[in-house]
Amino acid sequence: MVQISVFNTLGQLVGPFEVPRLELSESEWQARLTPEQFQILRSKGTERPFCGTLLDNKLPGVYSCAGCQLPLFSSDAKFHSGTGWPSFFQSIAPGNVAMYADQSHGMRRVEICCARCDGHLGHVFEDGPRPTGLRFCLNSESLNFTPSDRLAELADPVAEQAPEASASRSTAVLAGGCFWCTEVAFEQLKGVMDVQSGYTGGEARTANYRQVCDGNTRHAEAIRITFDPSRISYDELLDVFFDAHDPTQLNRQGNDVGTQYRSAIFYATEEERAAAQAKIEKLQSSGKFTRPIVTTLEPLTDFYPAEEYHQDYARLNPDQPYIAYHAMPKACQIREKYPDLIQ
Repeated sequence: MVQISVFNTLGQLVGPFEVPRLELSESEWQARLTPEQFQILRSKGTERPFCGTLLDNKLPGVYSCAGCQLPLFSSDAKFHSGTGWPSFFQSIAPGNVAMYADQSHGMRRVEICCARCDGHLGHVFEDGPRPTGLRFCLNSESLNFTPSDRLAELADPVAEQAPEASASRSTAVLAGGCFWCTEVAFEQLKGVMDVQSGYTGGEARTANYRQVCDGNTRHAEAIRITFDPSRISYDELLDVFFDAHDPTQLNRQGNDVGTQYRSAIFYATEEERAAAQAKIEKLQSSGKFTRPIVTTLEPLTDFYPAEEYHQDYARLNPDQPYIAYHAMPKACQIREKYPDLIQ
């Protein structure tokens, strides 16, 4: 199963929705795709530079997977890289593009694929423009383009799940230091459908990593958890939250210092605020922590997703020193303490 966002009949991007991967036989793919598309999407080929039909396309619209029509990139993120292939600095939604380590041809690269059908798209490199610093380098043959005034044509049947899905999914926004660490701790829980790293507490104009790191934006590095309340409760998420970081450290977690690393629960309803307050009082009176809990309760205004390269960072970079020494031990600690909550 994968978490993807799709367009509805109004031409609006909605989701994420949990859907099964699209798996077809080789003959079925050959019947669906042109020979050129099959060579790239299913055989991991690469078209010659400066030859792709979408390289110089400057029209506003959306680029979707040629294999399954999943929306992948928006023209708003397209830029001229000079490399000879269509280039984008971020995907249209965090879950729609999958990334895999690629060590073929004697190189260490990161392959990008369609999350739903696993069709090969190209590679991503760390030499792109702001705000992400990434360059998603794609093959034109792996993409279809739909102009902005025809986005309703991309309407996906899964979007019709929206009314039912809203009844069986909720969200929680929590901040407990570096979002790389908290994200990986919650991704492993049953009933958690999606975890997105981002910023909350400040203004939209300062919701970017460079400014948030200055510590003067009022933003906290936070995660937005989409979960199924029939499988895991908000109260259980709070239990994990208070074990996934140190709630007695004021405006810091270890060596990460600043208000952006504060411990905070951003409540969307009075019920969430009351549940969080009750949890703090219970933990404080239990003597579990020898110092006062400094976790703040703050009303949720807006949540701004972080740059693409921050999403799933720990899972994609397990050998990175910070991840190996800080994030992964916290995730393992949660697995050991809450085995019944692990999927």
